[in-house]
Amino acid sequence: MEHRKLRGNGVDIHVAIQGPSDGPVVLLIHGFPTLWYSWRHQIPGLAALGYRAVAPDLRGYGDSDAPSEISSYTCFHLVGDMIAVISALTEDKVFVVGHDWGALIAWYLCLFRPDKVKALVNLSVPFSFGPKDPTVKPIDVLRKFYGDDFYMCRFQEVGEIEAEISEVGVERVVRRILTYRTPRPLILPKDKSFWGPKDETIPLPSWLTEEDVAYYVSKFQEKGYTGGVNYYRNFDRNNELFAPWVGCKIQVPTKFAIGEQDLVYHFPGAREYIHGPKFKEEVPLLEEPVVIEGLLTSLTKRSHKRSSNLSLTSSPNSSLAFLKPPCKFHTEEHICF
Repeated sequence: MEHRKLRGNGVDIHVAIQGPSDGPVVLLIHGFPTLWYSWRHQIPGLAALGYRAVAPDLRGYGDSDAPSEISSYTCFHLVGDMIAVISALTEDKVFVVGHDWGALIAWYLCLFRPDKVKALVNLSVPFSFGPKDPTVKPIDVLRKFYGDDFYMCRFQEVGEIEAEISEVGVERVVRRILTYRTPRPLILPKDKSFWGPKDETIPLPSWLTEEDVAYYVSKFQEKGYTGGVNYYRNFDRNNELFAPWVGCKIQVPTKFAIGEQDLVYHFPGAREYIHGPKFKEEVPLLEEPVVIEGLLTSLTKRSHKRSSNLSLTSSPNSSLAFLKPPCKFHTEEHICF
């Protein structure tokens, strides 16, 4: 496996790459709070199938740059980074696989730049599930449903969750989050009870090793969590930026899968959206969504031996017409999509 730094969109982006140089590129986009490392089992599996697997650390994570400004983590910046990676690889179109925040970024990528995507496999987060009205603030909606201690709401106050993580300790945070196995809403009370007693041992499941934990701990101790949390601090801003594309459809061949115990699957209205006509209406080339029984959609659980079950050959040569937004792209420095 090769590790590189790619310069683009105003930042250095670390990527892990494996597979034949002339193989079709599969861009693997991780979620919160993980790293390229969450694809460590899928990368060699895809490479063995003849694909060139490329997994970046998103901006704010791992060995990629972490701009200090909250405003540097909008959906435009994140899509711009993915376009920069694709361009640095001198690729015209790529397959895309996204998980969690990576799935959301992948939806944005397919909507803003479908000309760059051959086909999409998204995990955990369905398309356009949430407010469609740009005047509605998603965080206000989440507070209404779950209260101020819902994790996305707790993340809004600058410095608050960072201070809590510092007090609790990065290793405990990594262990608690990576072993979280409940579909209930993730609530982070300000009394820090979610993290458990400091002297409590958090056992690891068979699919997660001490070496895995040590890698995550080393990277988050070095980089911190602010970059990843800043994604959530742009929820309301992203809803405003998304306004020109409200009503547009994802015109990319798409597969979608979610774990039966994934907390997103238990959000109010999520199952109705995923299995109802609206999802297919908004993503016309969507295959039947897959719900994996008894599973949290956690990539760390999947061995590379099962990667062959992830077919990326759905219409790879489909003609993808460029989906132009109803108005011009918002222009900001270093946003290259």
